[in-house]
Amino acid sequence: MAKKKKNLFENFANWATAATGSSAAFIIAMSTIVVWLVTGPVFKYSDTWQLIINTGTTIVTFLMVFLIQKSQNKDSKAIHLKLNEILASHQGASNRMVDIENLTEKELDQLHKFYVRLSELAEKEDDLTCTHSIDAADDNHETKQSGYKSKPHYQHAFKNRSKASK
Repeated sequence: MAKKKKNLFENFANWATAATGSSAAFIIAMSTIVVWLVTGPVFKYSDTWQLIINTGTTIVTFLMVFLIQKSQNKDSKAIHLKLNEILASHQGASNRMVDIENLTEKELDQLHKFYVRLSELAEKEDDLTCTHSIDAADDNHETKQSGYKSKPHYQHAFKNRSKASK
């Protein structure tokens, strides 16, 4: 791919995400806490001493929420695009799944019910290689079952399973 130009915030967000997720950042944070604890007796555990750590951690937390969300949004978008590419390239995949993240919760629940049905059909099958499409689960089930049952590898496996169960 061609080299991409990124804006200043994107460059900063990428750098900050990598930096704050590092071992060095954790060591710095722990060192800060240790220094704060050690200075407690010097400041007689005053309200100002407590306010310093509370204010510092609040500011860092507030800013990190936005950096983490930016990073999460970018990662999520990249994953969705990769999954869309897989769906688009696979002959048997339902193209209705592309851009599924924009469906409502109710629509997602309806699709979930379809997949529960697919699972129920799969449990009834004797062949692990049998697959289904959400678009025609029941028809595919019957077609695949009749097709697989006539294949020699299926009949051989079924005979061996029958012998083993006796």
